[in-house]
Amino acid sequence: MKGFAMLGIGKVGWIDAERPSAGPYDAIVRPLAVAPCTSDVHTVWEGALGDRKNLILGHEAVGVIDEIGSEVKDFKPGDKVIVPAITPDWRSMAAQDGVPMHSNGMLGGWKFSNSKNGVFAEFFHVNDADMNLAHLPKGMPREQAVMLSDMATTGIQGAEMAKIKTGSTVAVIGIGPVGLMAVAGASILGAGRLFAVGSRKASVDLALEYGASEIINYRTGGLVEQILEKTDGKGVDSVIIAGGNENTISDAVKIAKPGGTVSNISYYGTGDILPIPRIAWGMGMSQKDIRGGLTNGGRLRMERMADLCIYGRIKPEKMATHIFEGFDKIEEALMLMKEKPRDLIKPVVLLDE
Repeated sequence: MKGFAMLGIGKVGWIDAERPSAGPYDAIVRPLAVAPCTSDVHTVWEGALGDRKNLILGHEAVGVIDEIGSEVKDFKPGDKVIVPAITPDWRSMAAQDGVPMHSNGMLGGWKFSNSKNGVFAEFFHVNDADMNLAHLPKGMPREQAVMLSDMATTGIQGAEMAKIKTGSTVAVIGIGPVGLMAVAGASILGAGRLFAVGSRKASVDLALEYGASEIINYRTGGLVEQILEKTDGKGVDSVIIAGGNENTISDAVKIAKPGGTVSNISYYGTGDILPIPRIAWGMGMSQKDIRGGLTNGGRLRMERMADLCIYGRIKPEKMATHIFEGFDKIEEALMLMKEKPRDLIKPVVLLDE
């Protein structure tokens, strides 16, 4: 079969690979829609996960089941499904311990384009299909559904980890697609004053639509200084990091109130150390809670994300600024994600149904 792969650090291309086969609990899926992610860019061009040879990329997909294993109960060939980016091993000790995303090791639930071939292929493998796939709701557009696999679940988890209280003040640093979903999640969870840090007009406009009350443009001044000035030096109750670089966590600690929470959902692709400022962290005694996590993944999470769309709580399809059609457009969509033109939020590739 054909797939679009990481050939090595800084190199991508089309390869021929063996079609995957299904174990007793697994499914083989043909993609109907895929979306490249900034994580793919970090993986290939920054070598964030180390070198990978001929690893098919992609972890965001909607598809149709082509084959199932003998023990799969809730799905059959021909079913259209939402495929989460994170597919834990639900029979693992980590899952029993409440951290399924780290099943069988750190980040072990993140398999696609990490430890096995991803979804930018004619067919791809999904482990533990009954627990990791979700039926595509009837009538849900593919460009909406594909946003649920990673962008929506990750962004909203950022808000969940931020311990947002009703009416509290929240800042979201970075308003790419994950950050925009963090803005939407913070709004759903009851944030009062909600700062969104970014500068691209397309993202700024959508952040305001999703619930941001104010925009902080980091290009016109330091985000720390601007937020502290606007809060009379008090800072915010919760900070969600959804972009930036390895120094962004330092800014987040500086703008969080004593007793506040820093929630990180950003993928740091470079650097060995993430700096925590000693004084801003109260010499280690500020009660500022720093949290970071990979999204849960799995079937239930996808079904709940779908309900947020069905009942009008979120509209992630508005982030799909560039729509491509055809399997051979995957390369063009990924390169667009790498180049990041100013009008881009998220590219989506629709494949033949």
